[in-house]
Amino acid sequence: MILRSLLHWLLLPSALALGAGDPARAADAAQRQAWREQAQALEHGEGVARDTEAAIRLYCQAALAGDAPSAYNLGWLYANGRGTPRHDGYAAHWFARAALLGDTHAEAMFKRLDAPADKPECVQQAERLEQQKGRKAEEARLAAQQADELQALATRYRKLVNTPEQQRIMKIVYKLAPQFGIQPGLAYAVIRAESNFDVHALSDKNAQGLMQLIPETAARFRVSKPFDPEQNIRGGLSYLQWLLAYFQGNVPLVLAAYNAGEGTVERYRGVPPFPETQGYIRRIQQIFALQHHPFDGRITAPSPVLTGIQTSQRP
Repeated sequence: MILRSLLHWLLLPSALALGAGDPARAADAAQRQAWREQAQALEHGEGVARDTEAAIRLYCQAALAGDAPSAYNLGWLYANGRGTPRHDGYAAHWFARAALLGDTHAEAMFKRLDAPADKPECVQQAERLEQQKGRKAEEARLAAQQADELQALATRYRKLVNTPEQQRIMKIVYKLAPQFGIQPGLAYAVIRAESNFDVHALSDKNAQGLMQLIPETAARFRVSKPFDPEQNIRGGLSYLQWLLAYFQGNVPLVLAAYNAGEGTVERYRGVPPFPETQGYIRRIQQIFALQHHPFDGRITAPSPVLTGIQTSQRP
């Protein structure tokens, strides 16, 4: 029992990676037998030219699919150097696998070798392929999840999205917002309040594009083409990210600063008493009602007057 536990421990990484013991992931018995018989013919030159390397590949394929005799045969080949250089570590690995698959003689062979198991290349290669499949499956799962979330957001903000152009803008926001740690709903609400999704919006103060970046802010966040939707959104998200860190996630202060400037918020020790700014915050918070947003404190130090800012007043 102790020896069997040791064998299982030695093979645990590859067993997990290859789904050992899962019938749904293993070839059926007929297929395993076919691979084993082809390998035996190649090993002994029965009706075909002897080719030990090809035999080992087929044995490995069958063994990884759950064929105990193939695993045992591989252990025997490596333990005795039959057509391939002797390798006690590989032999120990295959005898251990054969024992776990139910071969009654494999445990004794493993014990007789008295050598640490060493993972053969074909096992490592199979594990790498399985890991790649796992990564691709996870990428597909995340893509599907993002698509579902985008659809949910589109439903939630359907009043904001009435045209193909607005849908395109939503997709850009949804792609970029997580990169800046910004909730997409906040970005949508800001874009609606700033430009109503007009890519070419231009204010009398020369604020430009979807998120209405003034030239100084555009330069500050490296936006060279303010009327390019992706560049403009990236710049606006960068500014929101900075403001969230500067005002420690306080959404009303962040919105007030986005509209009137962080210096104005600091000067008034809170939301300034400007009807335009207060109305701006109300319009956004009708859609994005959270009063606090997560922030990354590494972006910038907090406002030096933040502790003295009165946040009790509401627009």
